[in-house]
Amino acid sequence: MKLIVRTGLAIVVSAAALAAAALPAIATENPGVGAVAHAVAANPKTIKAAAYNQARSILANAGSQTAAKSHPVHGKDDVPVSYGTSLLAAARDEFRHADRNLPAKQKKSDMSIPHYNAIHSAAKTMGIDRW
Repeated sequence: MKLIVRTGLAIVVSAAALAAAALPAIATENPGVGAVAHAVAANPKTIKAAAYNQARSILANAGSQTAAKSHPVHGKDDVPVSYGTSLLAAARDEFRHADRNLPAKQKKSDMSIPHYNAIHSAAKTMGIDRW
């Protein structure tokens, strides 16, 4: 009976070691498979009002009507991160809708490359990774 338990335990340990050794190779070949290839930093809890206002300006200058109509933050040092994520998501959806008829070669993530760059510049300004 002890022999069966030890053999079973040895098989489980060997399989775990083999899987751990093979996982990096699988993740390198197929980044969407296996463990997460890279860690994504969490969004901050708050955003500086100046960073929000600058990101709002970036998006409005790129043509976002939503950003242009939103009010700049004043009288506060920080705002909740949800202000920034909502602004980015609205501009993203607006840009994708506006750019839906462009040829695929002129688009990145279903929007024109200048719109894509503006969204990511605004996100970087606010320190937001996910929206």
